[in-house]
Amino acid sequence: NLSSPVVAVLFHSCLSCVTLDVQAACRVTTVTQELLKEGFHRDLLVKVELGEDAGGCAVAAQVHLPPGIYVDPYELATLQQHNLTKAVLFPDAIDVEAPEYLAKAVVLLLFLEPEAHCSRCFHGTVPVHARYHRPARATHQALVALQSPEVLLCCCHGHLSAECWEPAEVDAPCSSDTSSPCQWHTTKHRPVCEESMLKVPVGLREHSSLVCALTLLTTGLCSGLILAAACKYGHFSQ
Repeated sequence: NLSSPVVAVLFHSCLSCVTLDVQAACRVTTVTQELLKEGFHRDLLVKVELGEDAGGCAVAAQVHLPPGIYVDPYELATLQQHNLTKAVLFPDAIDVEAPEYLAKAVVLLLFLEPEAHCSRCFHGTVPVHARYHRPARATHQALVALQSPEVLLCCCHGHLSAECWEPAEVDAPCSSDTSSPCQWHTTKHRPVCEESMLKVPVGLREHSSLVCALTLLTTGLCSGLILAAACKYGHFSQ
């Protein structure tokens, strides 16, 4: 019974996304994502543990970022210059000033680095930022759902089982350092896990009139002070 409390607790306590091992030949791959820090500026940490050794394949996580979250392309370029992260954005032109209701969803291809003590383990981190949202009613926060990443493999010199992996429609090189095309593959059995939720502080619609009145009053007062100072101390040509 899916409505039983025990099943509900087990579902909501899921800490990692596990690829279903439907076929015996396909080994389990786990994916974990975590939003670090607090506030509008966070770090997205993605960890992947493959069911088998990567065998020299490039490993990446394809993350679909909703309009409420974005990656700053200028910040990303700076981090890549210092080899702090490797990623590609689709599209690469992003309006970092747009609010959530005027922004569009983007796709982030995050290249993962192997871990030292685990040949099947990979991880990657990239800064993400929350956009400003419209004021809400009776709540001080908006929820932004971040779906589980999709694991991708690019094996230029290896072979992947057709039973477990299928070609992915990803037009990107095997690394952020090259521009040559590469055939990426994704697991046939998609991960199953609840999505991560980002809580973004928002204003209250009930305060709209008060905020507008105070903004207008402050603007008028400051404009008057500037005009008075200009008339008193300014030098005007005859």
